[in-house]
Amino acid sequence: MIEATELTKQYGGTTAVDRLSFTVRPGVVTGFLGPNGAGKTTTLRMALGLNRPSGGTVTVDGQPFGDRPRGLRHVGALLDAHDVHGGRTARAHLTSLAVSNGLARRRVAEVLAEVGIADAAGRRIGGFSLGMKQRLGIAAALLGDPPVLLFDEPLNGLDPEGVRWVRGLFRRLADEGRTVLVSSHLMGEMEQTAEDLIVIGRGRLIAAESLRDFAARSTQGRVRVRTPDAAALSVLLADEGATVRAEPDGSYSVTGLSADRVGDLAHAHGVRLHELSPHSASLEEAFMELTAESVEYAAGGTR
Repeated sequence: MIEATELTKQYGGTTAVDRLSFTVRPGVVTGFLGPNGAGKTTTLRMALGLNRPSGGTVTVDGQPFGDRPRGLRHVGALLDAHDVHGGRTARAHLTSLAVSNGLARRRVAEVLAEVGIADAAGRRIGGFSLGMKQRLGIAAALLGDPPVLLFDEPLNGLDPEGVRWVRGLFRRLADEGRTVLVSSHLMGEMEQTAEDLIVIGRGRLIAAESLRDFAARSTQGRVRVRTPDAAALSVLLADEGATVRAEPDGSYSVTGLSADRVGDLAHAHGVRLHELSPHSASLEEAFMELTAESVEYAAGGTR
């Protein structure tokens, strides 16, 4: 478990993380989301003891990570796939981590095989593609078989097979009861992978809840309707303040009313419905709406 309480980080007159409190629970994949500059990487670095908080606390399983000797046994992390010595081989890099953390050397071969780069163990890391460096970083995170794992943008540079593999890996780790926190800008992948979300903007907490509950808070939810009486239904719904939009497949998208209310109106006025189904906003739609005021650099001069 990871717990942050009033976590704050200031750089001069700039507050990068502002009284942030949240809990990352074991057994689920938690997505860590926010616009660029929201403070995600700073928060992860404080959790790992790489940055000292200006205020508040962050603990891993009840104590600061920096207080733990041989940290890879407790937390595995990938923050920057490029942050490795390019002149070392993959095997040498992982072996140095294993030795310094009191881990068996056999773990090096095991994790290289698990992430799919065993054949490149003797190659220098400087010649690796970004995708291979990401796999090596994940191997390093898994080296100590830790109960807590943190990943910052782990999908960058991976091909479709690699993305699918990582998605399955995160779910397996969570199913084993581990705490898995993943920061990513790829909303489609987070929608398929994460169960819980922590969303921040300008260093402050926007949401800490299930993905389902977060999406439900968006106003962009809609109701899909099919009816042979479209004109009559459109008038009824417009009178109730709803917006009706015709879709290319012949259905209609209704916003501003719940599916229950649409059904009740149709029944009361004898309008036939062939389909009535609610559709929640996608994670991307909800994210864009609920973080709009927290975007530091908005393209096109809009907010």
